[in-house]
Amino acid sequence: MRSSRPGFTPWKVVLIGTALVLVTALVATPYRSARWRLAFLLANEGLENHARLERTYGASKSSQFDEEWIVRDFFGDRREGVFLDVGANDYRQNNLTYFLETSLGWSGVAIDAQHEYAEGFTLHRPKTKFYAAFVSDTSGESVALHVPERVPVEASADLQFAAKADRHVNTRQVPTVTLDDLLDRAGVARVDFMSMDIELAEPKALKGFSIGKFRPSLVCIEGHPEVRQAILNYFHQHGYVVVGKYLRTDVVNLYFMPERAAK
Repeated sequence: MRSSRPGFTPWKVVLIGTALVLVTALVATPYRSARWRLAFLLANEGLENHARLERTYGASKSSQFDEEWIVRDFFGDRREGVFLDVGANDYRQNNLTYFLETSLGWSGVAIDAQHEYAEGFTLHRPKTKFYAAFVSDTSGESVALHVPERVPVEASADLQFAAKADRHVNTRQVPTVTLDDLLDRAGVARVDFMSMDIELAEPKALKGFSIGKFRPSLVCIEGHPEVRQAILNYFHQHGYVVVGKYLRTDVVNLYFMPERAAK
């Protein structure tokens, strides 16, 4: 979720949650139970890891949450990799691959169902090939994309989801493409890092992606409750595991890596 709602920051949520846990622990009997101790430890772990990443990589970042720091941490600021940015949105704001390209020399493919973002990539991201299409399990069809007027970043093929962001929703028809077809068209043979944030369309998009062929070393994918289990099942079936050390740092996205690399 790339939210543009005023006053919202992920760490306000984490800090408020931590405060609630502490208050409850102080005033209620159940604080002695394993459940409360575990809740406190998990919240504290997330805060500590966030602080570590900020100390290491600096306070500024282009991503909305800690994604940019996490990707840099995973790859150790490796240079000249290849990325696949699905649901790329703006070329810079709340973008996971901006730093990779502009500071580390990475290149890759970005795709978004809203063609309005193409100009920014053309002007400012010369190492990125941008495509305007809706990623799905089939190519050459069309899908209704519902775009909230005030929060276009939360556009979705699911009308109810889009309407949660704004009851005023504009609908347009967008062509579909599979990731396999898109990467073949772009001449990409391998992917080091894949980001996916397409508001409940992730399971369908993954069906059109031969992950065994492109074998990304790291995947960051948004995990809304409605599709979270389907995402977990997909990666488990293809030999990927959750990167556990980032679970408490970023509570919005899931991070996966090949199981064999985790051993």
